[in-house]
Amino acid sequence: MKKLIIGFFGLMLLAGILVLTLPTILHKAGLHPEYQGPKVALPARRALVITTSHNVLAAIGETEGPATGVVASELTHPYYVFLDGGMLVDVASIKGGEIPIAPDSLSRISATPETQRFLKDSIFKAKVDNSIKVDAIDFTDYDIIFLAGGWGAAYDLGYSPVLAEKISDAYYADRKPVIGAVCHGVLGLINAKDRDGNLLIAGRRMTGVSDKQIKELKIEITPQHPESELRKAGALYESQTAFRDMFATHVVVDNEQRFVTGQNQNSGLETAHKMMLVVAGRGK
Repeated sequence: MKKLIIGFFGLMLLAGILVLTLPTILHKAGLHPEYQGPKVALPARRALVITTSHNVLAAIGETEGPATGVVASELTHPYYVFLDGGMLVDVASIKGGEIPIAPDSLSRISATPETQRFLKDSIFKAKVDNSIKVDAIDFTDYDIIFLAGGWGAAYDLGYSPVLAEKISDAYYADRKPVIGAVCHGVLGLINAKDRDGNLLIAGRRMTGVSDKQIKELKIEITPQHPESELRKAGALYESQTAFRDMFATHVVVDNEQRFVTGQNQNSGLETAHKMMLVVAGRGK
């Protein structure tokens, strides 16, 4: 009996150690890597971060399912990169109002320093609770436009004619904003068109969450999958892979340096910094 008790507490101890060390293990495996590249400041320049408004992971036509939304890191990482670089940052969503954040992305295992910073940041939290509706924003006022991902984005970003039109308008604006996205956020680009009515991203190098990662996570219920939709729109899709793609990352700057896209939840920091570098490289 004594050996059983000792064995039980030994297993409990090992489980506790695993819980405490799991975030570090996952980070070392590739989840949310730190950004090691060059950084620039863009004082007084303007950035817009756009997210989903959809909060239920369910089949089309169904209204019940697990809570979802934007992945926290895909919102917080770019926001703080832009803010700490001196930029003025606005937060918008498809419907406006409170932005749904995927609960699992706020967990101890998934949380990042930027996410923890957000939870204590009353100004940022107010922007998330009262996001601006995309209809009410002039995208041409911004130097950077960033589309965050998360499973919720598969339900509304690619289906919003307003978002597609505003991305198109921004592309031709005198300000020539850099347009970026990560993971499912790239779905907000698939219906933007050029002045001849052709899809704007056709023929451009781009990335987004891979079909492989979606299959590995067994979340194929969503109506749109970024790799498939980018390919349908004529984009030249590329990605990196790993033993599980949730530990991979890849960032692409198109040849014209107008679009910067990141593969998944690991790519937000690098994508945001590279967007700023592109803007800085143009000068004033």
